[in-house]
Amino acid sequence: MSDFFKDIVENNNSDGGGEPPKRFNYSLLYKVPLGLVIVVILAVYMATGIYTVGPKEVGVVTRLGEYTTTTESGLHYHLPYPIEAVRVVNVTDVKRAEIGFRTVSQGRYQEVPDESLMLTGDLSIVSVSATVMYKIKNASDYIFKIQAPEETVKVASEAALRQVVGQNSINDILTTEKSAIQIEIRDILQEILDSYQSGIIIDNFLLQDVDVPQMVEKAYLDVASAKEDKQKQINEAEAYQNQIIPKARGEAAKILNQAEAYKASRIAQAQGDVARFNELLTRYRMGEDVTRTRLYLETMEKVLPGLNKIIVPQDSEGVLKLLNLNQEKGGE
Repeated sequence: MSDFFKDIVENNNSDGGGEPPKRFNYSLLYKVPLGLVIVVILAVYMATGIYTVGPKEVGVVTRLGEYTTTTESGLHYHLPYPIEAVRVVNVTDVKRAEIGFRTVSQGRYQEVPDESLMLTGDLSIVSVSATVMYKIKNASDYIFKIQAPEETVKVASEAALRQVVGQNSINDILTTEKSAIQIEIRDILQEILDSYQSGIIIDNFLLQDVDVPQMVEKAYLDVASAKEDKQKQINEAEAYQNQIIPKARGEAAKILNQAEAYKASRIAQAQGDVARFNELLTRYRMGEDVTRTRLYLETMEKVLPGLNKIIVPQDSEGVLKLLNLNQEKGGE
């Protein structure tokens, strides 16, 4: 072997006499032992299985196309291709999906109406654009369990968004319930992706722009104005109710008190009359004839002074002699 390499060197260097170097004699390669060539080729082939996984990455190793293991950061080895292969996946970078809009350039966006226009729970039309932030939590599932992961995330996000928007009113979406709606959409989206075994975890779901479409903006303003007028009238009615009801209740309480007082008075008077009647009845029963005569006389004393009195004797015959008791003394 030393003579072989010596011949190669001598053939590729000048002889020191100023002659040009001789051309490489490829025939010398035929002098290399076949075993050495095979060993070198095999060593190079086996060296192709060496790979490095970065600190933010994992390596997914497959054997004859079937998943075998996942390797962490560092220097690793797998059997050379086509026996084994490795795919290095970044699992820490946050990926982004856009719904209802697309980023054209820095600070410039283009709306996608087919994705942004949605129907709310109160049958209103609203334009919603959102951003989904996600990461890979299981590299093997991400590679093997789903096709087109980015498109899957976008479609699933749009489905979850439409579901939640369709369950809420437009006022809740535009104002008070926006934060709660974002959380609800994120949870539903995570459930969908988990059911797909996507190996994806949702980091955040943000509603970027929620507005009324320009085509129905005027109608929405009219509806909002009508709702404000309605609420104003409701408030005025409630104020009047709060004013009139206590007054009516006071009047009702007054009437009830008066009625109770009148009731008590009438009961007391009736009870007194009954007591007097019972007392008179007792006395009457003690002397019915005397009492009857006395009552008659007392009654006559009250009645007779106001009447024209004429006395007719019972034994009068023929011409009726009358005695006018009402005629004043000394009169005819």
